[in-house]
Amino acid sequence: MKNTHMALLAVAIVGAYVVSSSVYTVSEVEQVIITQFGKPVGDPVTTAGLKIKVPFIQEINPIDRRVLEWDGNPSDMPTKDKLYISVDLYARWRITDPLQYFLRLRDERSAQSRLDDILGSETRNAVAKHELIEIIRTTSDREPLRDALLTQAEPDMGALVPIQKGRVQVEREIFAAAAEKVRVFGIELLDIRFKRINYNESVRPKIYDRMVSERRQIAERFLSEGNGEAARIRGNRVRELNRIQSEAYRQVEEIRGLADAKATEIYARAYNQSPQAVEFYEFTRTMRSYESIIAANTTLVLSTDSDLFKFLKGMSPAHGVDIPTQAFGVKK
Repeated sequence: MKNTHMALLAVAIVGAYVVSSSVYTVSEVEQVIITQFGKPVGDPVTTAGLKIKVPFIQEINPIDRRVLEWDGNPSDMPTKDKLYISVDLYARWRITDPLQYFLRLRDERSAQSRLDDILGSETRNAVAKHELIEIIRTTSDREPLRDALLTQAEPDMGALVPIQKGRVQVEREIFAAAAEKVRVFGIELLDIRFKRINYNESVRPKIYDRMVSERRQIAERFLSEGNGEAARIRGNRVRELNRIQSEAYRQVEEIRGLADAKATEIYARAYNQSPQAVEFYEFTRTMRSYESIIAANTTLVLSTDSDLFKFLKGMSPAHGVDIPTQAFGVKK
């Protein structure tokens, strides 16, 4: 009895192992290639569910059926206008013919390596056939943002260079060329895009220096125009100030002349009323002139018939004033 139980247990274990080896499951995100002694047999299993295979001699090889990602490394390449740029590309792909894919590539690592070669080569060919502006710009009808001051000074400054294709068309060219080459591996290329385009590290400082130089030229031109405008404004200011000053001086002189004429007229009317008034006027004006021309150490040389001396000559010591004629250098 004991030997019988052991035999049944062994049969059960062997049966369970055989059943587990002949049954497998396929998920919704994968497809399976059945191989026998390393070679594919039958059609690829593309439907999800519980499946049966020959135990021990057949093996399952799951293949992903989802959309997969390819992300290339940045690569330096020249453009048509001889500018070295660093291009970073990415793509999306999926396996549409699992049998062909398995026969040629076997696994995803090999597929990624083959995509590196094909997409990198096609990208290099496309970039070399186009100028940098064609790869950077997307469309030809895009309006640039331009400074109003620059537009007024130079209407063409800041305007975009006309393009024939643009970045989207270049991406389509790369996609069309690469899709044909990867189809033989059972792969469908779904999309390809430029992730980043930048200048090569060796030429980037030169590009930046040129950009700085262009902006400096613009700044110097504006500075020169500003200095010229400032000089013109200062010249106008000086000219206007001189005109105002000359006009004011002319008006002042006219007013002063009219005032002197009016004062003379008033004086004339006041002192011409009688001979005594005229004589008094002559006396007061002469006395006032003495204050202006005679100081402590003044020496005058006058003749005895001088109008300036006639009032001094008429004075006598009886009036309490002793004026020596020698002090005036009187010439008798």
